[in-house]
Amino acid sequence: MRPQKPPNGKEGLQLQPHEPHESLRTENSVYNARMGSSSENLNLPEKVEIAIRVLALKYAKELKSKMDDRAIEMEEDDTSHYLIYRVLGISDDDGRLIDIYQNKGRFLYKYAGSFLEEAAKLCFVEKFPESGSLRIQNTIGQRPKTFEIDCLVEGKRAIEIKWRDATTDGDHITKEHTRLQAITASGYQPIRIMFYYPNRSQAIRIQQTLETLYHGLNGEYFYGDDAWNYIHRHTGIDLRGILEKIAQENQLKA
Repeated sequence: MRPQKPPNGKEGLQLQPHEPHESLRTENSVYNARMGSSSENLNLPEKVEIAIRVLALKYAKELKSKMDDRAIEMEEDDTSHYLIYRVLGISDDDGRLIDIYQNKGRFLYKYAGSFLEEAAKLCFVEKFPESGSLRIQNTIGQRPKTFEIDCLVEGKRAIEIKWRDATTDGDHITKEHTRLQAITASGYQPIRIMFYYPNRSQAIRIQQTLETLYHGLNGEYFYGDDAWNYIHRHTGIDLRGILEKIAQENQLKA
């Protein structure tokens, strides 16, 4: 792909044009059919809440399907490794449940992260229609050739969205430092939004180092309450409030 100038004139790759979010389009059509023209009177937070609800349903459906399919597949698995479980004092029944939930856990973490990151990005792209993902050249090192910005807002804020980051890989710091330098060299301000901070000491140390790197390059680093508040403050959308409402409704249905 030939490098082009993004909207602010800085060198980079073409900013992906923003299209109305698929979930928002889908839900709006359903909502319009049910409520008539009244949906046109919804404000931005209300429209985004509808889109996030549809997004949550989509992810929940896909997650359940993946988990169910994997559980069926595992019924045919070779279980000869249960011998080692028994040696370590784990019964066959417990070993089977551990294997099942380990597989389910992998799907859960993947889908939980993807859902939250997509919902967060949705808040920005609906508030700032010209925002979107952007790939920039790696002008600092050899690999990778490009870096992706999750959401470039107002042509200057290069927002990285993470639901959580529990990595303990020291190389992660070097890779992230290179990415931040490339973003800064492209004329953007690196901003990291991470909703859930890691619990383990080694992972915490890595996050503390990353925070220092961001601040050293005139960037910003938000986690926990500050991450949720950043979205609310800049978009007017209370993402955490929307998710808490959906979660409570699901609990009542259970």
